[in-house]
Amino acid sequence: MNQDELKKAAAHAALDYVEDGMIVGVGTGSTVNHFIDGLADMRGRIAGAVSSSDASARRLEGYGIPLIDLNGVTELQLYVDGADEIDGGFAMIKGGGGALTREKIVAAVAERFVCICDQSKLVSCLGAFPLPVEVIPMARAYVERRLARIGGRPVLREGFVTDNGNLILDVHGLRIPEPQALETEINQITGVVTNGLFALRGADLLLLATPTGVERRVAASS
Repeated sequence: MNQDELKKAAAHAALDYVEDGMIVGVGTGSTVNHFIDGLADMRGRIAGAVSSSDASARRLEGYGIPLIDLNGVTELQLYVDGADEIDGGFAMIKGGGGALTREKIVAAVAERFVCICDQSKLVSCLGAFPLPVEVIPMARAYVERRLARIGGRPVLREGFVTDNGNLILDVHGLRIPEPQALETEINQITGVVTNGLFALRGADLLLLATPTGVERRVAASS
């Protein structure tokens, strides 16, 4: 199986957790696109979807799946999203597609976060993938200096603006053995909207696609 086939296998495995009448939280990215494609066959059975990005919203709308504003939702049973990296404790780096802030908001509301990815995303220690940090434009230079102090090499994502109208700094050169602590530290820098560490609210279930099938791994705290 090639990587795209592995992504599709993980995404379709997540459909098993979608129940009739459910409002489904939907993430962003190439693996999630396969999930949305599969969700299209269930559109008459679900109440609708909360999307974490404009790109996913357009794909959902194209299939006729009702979009629901998160502010109108009192509970969200399920959120399905991918990861750029995930460690053994189910902490993740996300935001390669730039939707990290909205993804983090939807994940915070959801009762269950299902991460879908192929085996290449599972790592022993986070940090090989550059850590995205969403910043208010006027604070970019200041945040760059603060990120450099903690050992990172921030690089502006050229020609990119988030759905929230902000910038992304991709921080290279980090090794992250304590992701919860670093997530908190970076979020406390003035001008940072949020960063792509999903450790304080990690995944509850990992659907990891391998050449021999999809492994279903449950977080130790779940």
